[in-house]
Amino acid sequence: MTARIERPLSPHLQTYRVTLTMALSIIHRATGVALYFGTLLLAWWLVAVATGPGAYSYVQAFTSSLIGKLIVFGYTWALLHHLVSGIRYFFWDLGYGFKANEREALTWGALIAGISLTLLVWIIAYAIGAGR
Repeated sequence: MTARIERPLSPHLQTYRVTLTMALSIIHRATGVALYFGTLLLAWWLVAVATGPGAYSYVQAFTSSLIGKLIVFGYTWALLHHLVSGIRYFFWDLGYGFKANEREALTWGALIAGISLTLLVWIIAYAIGAGR
């Protein structure tokens, strides 16, 4: 009879302390999923534009409502956060930014840039009158 080999258990979230890098990695995946659903809204808008004024007015009424604006704002943030976080992953794929201080700087930079770019896009949109 062979002796049973005790193998280590696979690490689990209970084993690790949650870090900002870990949290943003999870958020990156979640924003990727959110982009699928937000793209359905974008497709609805494009079809409505191509269909005519009647169909477009339905989409416009939805996106002008509070819930519509929140969804579009969330889609904007998901898109920009996923973009910036993807650039962070690209740096890592190139082999840069693995030291602890560099990793933290890239993570904070991605977090701040995603939020800042989202706010900047919405400020510009309202400044040119697109948010009416």
